[in-house]
Amino acid sequence: MIRSLATALLALLVPLAAAGEPRWKLQFFHDQDDSKLFLQDLAFPAARRGIACGALLQDGRRKPVVLLTADGGGRWEFVGAKELCRSVFFLNETRGWMVTASGVWRSEDSGRSWKRLGRLEGVLRVYFADANRGWAVGAPKAVWETSDGGEVWTPVKAAAEPQTKAENTAYTWIDFLGPKVGMIVGASRPPRRGENRGLPDWMEPERTGRRREWPAMSVFLETRDGGGTWRTSATSMFGQVTRLRLTPDLQGLALIEFQDSFEWPSEVFRIDLRTGKSERAFRRKDRAVTDVLPVPGGPAYLAAIEPAGTLRSSPVPGKLRILTLAGGGDWAEMPVDYRAFGHRAMLAAAGAEVWAATDSGMILKLAAE
Repeated sequence: MIRSLATALLALLVPLAAAGEPRWKLQFFHDQDDSKLFLQDLAFPAARRGIACGALLQDGRRKPVVLLTADGGGRWEFVGAKELCRSVFFLNETRGWMVTASGVWRSEDSGRSWKRLGRLEGVLRVYFADANRGWAVGAPKAVWETSDGGEVWTPVKAAAEPQTKAENTAYTWIDFLGPKVGMIVGASRPPRRGENRGLPDWMEPERTGRRREWPAMSVFLETRDGGGTWRTSATSMFGQVTRLRLTPDLQGLALIEFQDSFEWPSEVFRIDLRTGKSERAFRRKDRAVTDVLPVPGGPAYLAAIEPAGTLRSSPVPGKLRILTLAGGGDWAEMPVDYRAFGHRAMLAAAGAEVWAATDSGMILKLAAE
């Protein structure tokens, strides 16, 4: 009886101590015994309009799905899709594009239906400056551009300029901070002996632990005239740039992720496009950052997973951790629903409203207590 009373009092005191503190509340979780939901990407073109895409695993089959909300995440609706998505990009509340293994699809009704555009093998992600002008990035060593909303794609010649082998090179991320300035990032990583044995790292922990991180060639394309011309550069570095998010004040955050054997799971760098300088902003051995989000005119956020064990690629998911940049310049952990877990997490924002999702099918929203 004494233990039960103490537990009850503690449960009351904890919320009181954090009253009014913003916290990440779980909005959606597909908790079904006969199926599992895996989320691949998340977008919020407006505060009330959100789109997530992924797959339902049921009876050993993967069913492509899209999740839609029209009330800021209060309710989510499943919509079927014809192919598994790799990423989504929405220009506004109604028009968006989805990337699949076969190419690019377009929606004119907030993601309820999709039209297949021209096939584009190897595409990973798209970005559109307006309803017509856009770019796609992917492999092998490929960047395309379109001027008709994605109906016809033309290769960007600058993508071939870095001195790397095409079969080992992929462009994986693109972002603009306005109509003129944009960056594309990618990497060239030659295959290593023993990597293609068909077994995941967690099944061979000893081999994985002995495998050392090797430098890879990171490649960058930068435009200052809205994609009219691209300037290329390349540098050898440990890890791979997986996220680069820019803000209108020519600032941004870059995420570098490393393999299991490296001392750090990830590092976040603050970049200044006005000076070309960058500085490390965050790294912790027990926080594997998988997404970064600087909100224009507001705070910045990091979405991280706390590894469940010493091997970061373990099949056991880890707890979701979200950090924000406090006023003193230090990253502070935010209260997150204890049920949130996964292997990777992603962030999305519409104005001051911010959401997070995990690959394990959970969607959360930052809200005042």
